[in-house]
Amino acid sequence: MRRSITAFIVAAAFVVQAVAQTAPLKILPAERKAAEAITARQLSEFLHFVASDEMEGRDTPSRGLDLTAKFIALNLARWGFKPAGDNGTFFQKIALRRDSIDPKGTSVTFNGISYEYGEDVARVAGTGNAKAPVVYAGNGWMIRSKGLDPYAGVDVSGKFIAVFGEGPINGRNLVPLPAGVTQADLSGERGKDWADAVTYARTHGAVGVIVLPSKFLAGNWSAVTQNFGRSRMVPEKLVPQAPAGGQQQINILLASPKLAKAMFAGAKGDPMNGATETFELGADKPFEFTVATKAETAWTQNVVAIWEGGDPKLKNEMVAIGAHYDHVGMNPNAPGPDKIWNGADDDGSGTVAVLSIAEALAKAPARPKRSILLVWHCGEEKGLWGSDYFNKFPTVDIKQVTAQLNIDMIGRSKKPGDANPRNKELSDENTIYVIGKDMMSTTLGSVVDQTNSGYLKLAYDTRYDDPKDPNRFFFRSDHFNYAVNGIPVVFWFDGEHEDYHQPGDEADKIDYAKMEKVTRTIFLTMWKLAGLAARPAVDKKLPPELSQR
Repeated sequence: MRRSITAFIVAAAFVVQAVAQTAPLKILPAERKAAEAITARQLSEFLHFVASDEMEGRDTPSRGLDLTAKFIALNLARWGFKPAGDNGTFFQKIALRRDSIDPKGTSVTFNGISYEYGEDVARVAGTGNAKAPVVYAGNGWMIRSKGLDPYAGVDVSGKFIAVFGEGPINGRNLVPLPAGVTQADLSGERGKDWADAVTYARTHGAVGVIVLPSKFLAGNWSAVTQNFGRSRMVPEKLVPQAPAGGQQQINILLASPKLAKAMFAGAKGDPMNGATETFELGADKPFEFTVATKAETAWTQNVVAIWEGGDPKLKNEMVAIGAHYDHVGMNPNAPGPDKIWNGADDDGSGTVAVLSIAEALAKAPARPKRSILLVWHCGEEKGLWGSDYFNKFPTVDIKQVTAQLNIDMIGRSKKPGDANPRNKELSDENTIYVIGKDMMSTTLGSVVDQTNSGYLKLAYDTRYDDPKDPNRFFFRSDHFNYAVNGIPVVFWFDGEHEDYHQPGDEADKIDYAKMEKVTRTIFLTMWKLAGLAARPAVDKKLPPELSQR
């Protein structure tokens, strides 16, 4: 059937758009119309499925995550997208290695006295057998810019390093930073200019690290041992390999108050009573740890698709757009009746925004000049697994990716009069945080800004571009792995709120009108990047503070 003259004119408006990168961008009527295919109703319908209880919180790996992946792939196939995963599918399969402790082969002794694994010590990392003297090194932080070096004059090679610091364990540090030191002070090269105890142990040949019990650790010992006693998983291909002839992965252990007290009885200093100076316990008091594990393999996946560009030459290049479709799953021991963390905003909102952008692409009367690469990443909540894996083992020619647009939490807004301190940094109905747009490419930043100013004029808040941002948001979502791979990035984010990583992150709390505006704007940003005469030049280096997690 012949296309009408009207349809031809609309399509032509999309085709005639390659302008010089320095020329002002204009949003054409046909482009606006294409973006209008993204609607609040559509986003709501998708999200109420993705963030439903039936998806069980979309943990990595889980049945709910697999069902979500199939839902995404079903729609992509229906809309005519090209599969870009493994073996002609939409799925990039990732093997996860799961290991659990074998109690029969696990033992702990100090100074010849046996202690109970799980009651007196918990393993964070490490396998095999190790027997070595212990060196106490205060809080274990070496920071040259602050004149801190607890290892000065001490050889830790072949020994355990014991460390102590008050405060909770978090995702980055087993021992909190020293008083007066912030993440912003960790400048320069990790392992050379600064190092936590684990980094120092790895780079100086130590056998392992023993974290002594702070008040937090002692007060939560049961929960901590339960958590670390669970079987753990990691993508097999992302496990660091020891160099030829080098030592195996070091042991990282948590000591109970009972074990710590025994270790330092009669010593020259007691860490739990304020000792800070480094000293050795002596070779006659060795710590011995033997751990045996049972291994099995589980599987998960990234979802990968391509919408092929319309220009015969430029279609070999791709603008990437992505979101993580996982969340944190379920907690049967959680207080209250709700045991499912549905993750509607984090990152169901990004997941369905990319899905809605895909549908809008399929409905557009013409194709963008460059191809569009869509990736739904798994395992972001476990440590950016999916994006790390995709950048190291890509299913496409990743050198042809000109930019990566990351969407992670765009569905919530702070209402007028909201005085909840946990919503203090939540963006309002017309504001969104934008991170990274100016960090690597002047052109990318210009396209992001001009598209927004020529379209819906959202308030773009860039405060988190500060390399000294204590929240470290630049490190905390999937764009990071593209950035360190040399690909310029931009990240849209609504800010942390009262339901962040809580069971209250539900689809009914989403501001769909705001989400529609943000998603339409991202769609047009993607379209404009795809139509540039030349790919955005990487003309800036990431600040050193932002080059490693």
